[in-house]
Amino acid sequence: MTTTEAVPRTVRPITEIGADCSALARGAAILGTGGGGDPYIGRLLAEAAVRAHGPVSVVQVEDLPDDAVVLNVAMIGAPTVMVEKLPSGAQFAEAIRNLATHLGVTPTHVACIEVGGVNSTSPIVAAAELGLPLIDGDGMGRAFPEVQMVLPTLSGISATPMALADEKGNTAVFSTVDNRWAERLARTATVEMGCSAITAQYAMSGAEIKESYVRGSLSLSVALGEALVAARAANEDPVAAVTAVLGGTIVFEGKVADVERKTVTGFARGTARITGSGSDTGLEAVLRFQNEHLLVEVAGSVRTTAPDLIVTLDAETGEPITTEGLRFGARVRVVTAPADERWHTPAGLALAGPRYFGYDTRAVRHDGTVSEGEHA
Repeated sequence: MTTTEAVPRTVRPITEIGADCSALARGAAILGTGGGGDPYIGRLLAEAAVRAHGPVSVVQVEDLPDDAVVLNVAMIGAPTVMVEKLPSGAQFAEAIRNLATHLGVTPTHVACIEVGGVNSTSPIVAAAELGLPLIDGDGMGRAFPEVQMVLPTLSGISATPMALADEKGNTAVFSTVDNRWAERLARTATVEMGCSAITAQYAMSGAEIKESYVRGSLSLSVALGEALVAARAANEDPVAAVTAVLGGTIVFEGKVADVERKTVTGFARGTARITGSGSDTGLEAVLRFQNEHLLVEVAGSVRTTAPDLIVTLDAETGEPITTEGLRFGARVRVVTAPADERWHTPAGLALAGPRYFGYDTRAVRHDGTVSEGEHA
């Protein structure tokens, strides 16, 4: 999607989030590319908030007043930690209040900085408690592991002042010289806070949201979740249904043969090896991840890299599998899909391309072609 594109023609824009967030959570887990945190936990938090405070209205990016005051809220840290260390619902709204007080502003809208995983549903919790509308968009169109890896960074928008809070009541506010320093300081603090925390960041005007955001992210999440469930109900292939909505490609099918995973400097880093089945019998795929899947190799050759989406789905049910959920013996299919075109500019690749993450390879799109940004 581009800045001029609202919601894809095949996706129905949502206007409200009610007490059933199952479709949104499923779709957001798909867009999370393996990261973003456990979608089930995020769903439970969001549904509890809506039951307590009422439905959350959803506003399209193009309908925002230019002078709107928009604050983002998200979890930061290693997704593996959240399996045992659950946030409280009140933390998300409190992070917004802390940042608003520091800035001396009254927020008019809440937004997602990333649509992947729990960070698509945690803003619902804040919006419900604060009685504010939620924007149908996000800052990247997927999930990425670092604070500066958002399209607003490409537009020169600052991540700070940034509020950070843990479950023990510790809070901090950072002001940094650039967004990479925001990542460095916030990550260090997050490690000391137990490797996961809540952050409010990227305060923006409505005009800045229109310039820098991916439009229709929440609506796309709902469409993905609904397509998956509808395909299963009709005894059709749910993986194919999800792939069609994404405009993506199924690149491998097989059984997880090995997973190496560890939490380092606040990230879940690792590798998964998949032994091929079906048409991929005799081949091996390798997934490399840092919170999110960043590179997939098939038969020893790079097939797709970040910034395009790499998603692992259960081969039979189509349910998304997070990097912390990958297990030996699981039968999966790997789907790749296009990212927002701004990620394929030279600046976008410098921010979130494979070389940034330490992989010595050119950026490869979901269809196996080299990104145009490599040639610019």
